[in-house]
Order: sequence, then C-alpha cells, then structure tokens
Amino acid sequence: MRKIGIFGGTFDPVHIAHLILAEQALNECSLDEVWFMPANIPPHKKHEGMADGKDRAHMVELAIQHHPQFKLLRLELARTGPSYTVDTIEHLLQIYPNEQFYFIIGGDMVKSLERWHQIDRLRDMVRFIVTDRPDYSLEKGEHISETMLYIHVPQLSISSSDIRSRIKKQQSIRFLIPEEVRSYVEENHLYENDGY
Repeated sequence: MRKIGIFGGTFDPVHIAHLILAEQALNECSLDEVWFMPANIPPHKKHEGMADGKDRAHMVELAIQHHPQFKLLRLELARTGPSYTVDTIEHLLQIYPNEQFYFIIGGDMVKSLERWHQIDRLRDMVRFIVTDRPDYSLEKGEHISETMLYIHVPQLSISSSDIRSRIKKQQSIRFLIPEEVRSYVEENHLYENDGY
C-alpha cells in the first residue's frame, strides 16, 4: 500500500514555500508521493486577478516537472459547485482503493477542523499531516489527535497574494517562484491587473 500525501490549495501561483512544504511532508512522513491538487474557484469568488484553473494547473506542472514523486491531481478542477474534502477523498479511494491517503494542512487550520463538512467520516479515511505556518507554530501535542502527524517546515513568509501584488507593481518575483513558472507568468501576462 503506497502512502500518498494530498496537498490542496489555489496555487495562484505555486511558489517555493509550497514546494518546500511538500518535500518536508514527503520525507518526514515517509510518503511515496505528494499529489498537488489545485482547488476550483467558483466564478463568483474569482477576485484579485486570480488565474483560471488551466493556468494554475499548468504552473503546478511546471513547478514539479523535475520531481518524480510530485504529481498533479486535477480532480477538484473538474468539479462544479461546492467541493468538500470528504467527497474528494472518497472519490480518490474509489479510484485508488489500495492507497493510504494523507491530507496536508497548516497548523492554523487544526482548530477549525471540527467545522469541516463530515469531519468524522474524513478522519476515518485519511490521516492529517499538520505543518507549521509563518507566524503560526503549533506546539507538539496542541490539538493533535492520533489521526494526525505533526512536522516542522522551514518558515518562509511567501504568499501567493504577495506575489500577485508584486507583479501588479512590476516588482521582481525572481527566486520566489520556480523559474519556469516565472517565465510562464510573464509570457502570459498573468496577474498584471485586477481584471485578469
């Protein structure tokens, strides 16, 4: 049985802190692979010049292309309407019944897990990998249950929203995102204005 980490997010754009987090989860939890799962953004929530799913997925592909244990999962992008994590994991288990799935979350999300849709069912299907986040370090044992693994991740205060803001201001984003992703952003004029 392979151990697969699911790393969800908007990845708008994917940046080096995402990649470092995935690498730490892969190694510290002895995962076989980490699958990056870009989230679907409903049209009514699209704002701040966010890129569409096709662009975000392609940027993830570019970012992970040289890492054999990183994969792109387009499952959420193919859905319409609200998408709950429990439904996604249930669908994955139907497709891959022999895999053990781990869901990667930031430590700042642990306290809100109880409000997640059908969290008890979800806990039966996955284990959570809980990571540090900038300005939020979860003490070992704090809100952690037996279904969770806690890992320390090197902290970089890099956010996708900050990168989008830098692009709009024509500031450098070199070294904040993989070079292939930076080239794609520039060639396709992503995030240059609020109306993208």
